[in-house]
Amino acid sequence: MYSASEIKDGRVSLTKWQKIIFADFDATVCNKDRPFPCIFGVNGYKKDMLRFSFYEELTAEALRDDLIEFCENYKSYGKQTSFVVFERPSPITSIEEYSKKFWRILEGLSKLDNTPWPADIPEKLDDPAWEFCFHGVPMFIVCNTPAHVNRLSRRSPGFMLTIQPRWVFDDLLDTDSKANSAFATVTKRLEPYDAVPKSPFLGKYGDINNREWLQYFLDDGDDKKIACPFHKMQRNNSQTCFQSDTTGVKQDEY
Repeated sequence: MYSASEIKDGRVSLTKWQKIIFADFDATVCNKDRPFPCIFGVNGYKKDMLRFSFYEELTAEALRDDLIEFCENYKSYGKQTSFVVFERPSPITSIEEYSKKFWRILEGLSKLDNTPWPADIPEKLDDPAWEFCFHGVPMFIVCNTPAHVNRLSRRSPGFMLTIQPRWVFDDLLDTDSKANSAFATVTKRLEPYDAVPKSPFLGKYGDINNREWLQYFLDDGDDKKIACPFHKMQRNNSQTCFQSDTTGVKQDEY
């Protein structure tokens, strides 16, 4: 796990693909002519609060130990920290395949997690207060893929995850005025950035009509029904799944 300053100063040795994919990330986040929509991520990167890891193949098993380290130390990195993980670029597949891969990783992490689920976070996805948790830390996760060509805010040369502890948002979005201001800024940047309209699934955490898991992996602009793979992230045998369309959330069965 590295900081941006360690990478830029040459204090760590990266392979060619790692250097290229990090340079792409740096160029995207630091582009002044085309500001990246996530203001918290941009600010955190400029202040050297982000941490990065690279994987030949990104799996739950490969990510587990690094994520535990991040969960145990993230507060020391800075208030706008995130953990950005890159997978080595490979032949591009479909949005659907990347979505399955993403949820396999989260499901795998849940199964590998030996820490109890936080008592104040609902375990069922169909709850506005649900958030993925690992090692006792609630976190917001964004997935970027090379198959995103219209929704460029979710594009990366390779499969990529950005993991933000919920703690990051405690002070930034703790009042309606702060939250409204932040979302207005992000929306203003998002509209000219993507070739498609803002996803109807983007919303505020805790809002009765919002479901956090729908925001983790967005499609490329079709805004079709997106099926989640399981009812709750904890280790269980539930067969209930939730699907969403642009008008709300409904419960289905496998």
